[in-house]
Amino acid sequence: MTKQKEDISEELEEATTAEATAASTEESATAEAQAAAEPELSELEKAQNEAAEMKVRYLRAVADLENYRKRITREKQDIIRSAAANVVESLLPVLDNMKLGLQAAENHPEAKDVTYGFKMVDNQLKKSLSEQGLLELIPDGESFDPNLHECIAHQPSEEVAEDHVIQTVRAGYRLNDRLIRAANVIVSSGPVKEES
Repeated sequence: MTKQKEDISEELEEATTAEATAASTEESATAEAQAAAEPELSELEKAQNEAAEMKVRYLRAVADLENYRKRITREKQDIIRSAAANVVESLLPVLDNMKLGLQAAENHPEAKDVTYGFKMVDNQLKKSLSEQGLLELIPDGESFDPNLHECIAHQPSEEVAEDHVIQTVRAGYRLNDRLIRAANVIVSSGPVKEES
């Protein structure tokens, strides 16, 4: 019985070895056939893959260059706006003093001709600055906006609603969309409240 078991196990081993040998021979034959056909396809595939990769790199480089151009244009415009803002900021005290001088000159009728000349200069300066994007903010009667106005006092008022501007003490200015200076205003606290 032991001999029979050994014979059967030897036969099984031989059959398994024969099958494995046949399978490996078939696999190697298939691999050789694929290897023979592959060199031509792999060179073509390599060339196609390389061309696709180069195209992707090219498209990325073009997109990067376009983004760079847009960024440089935007930065250039920001620099120009910033420079304009600095010039306009330096002219704001001049506008304020011109306004105060004209208000004082209105009380002196003998200086009527000089006052008229200075009004023309003031209007010309304001026109030139408005062409550059400067907007004067005089919010009399408007609702108080802390983003645009600086409250310097509260005052009771029967005519002006609560939280609305009664008077602009100093004009504010906006250059394009950027606030250069907030308007100094007096804000209404509503009608006088009687204490009981």
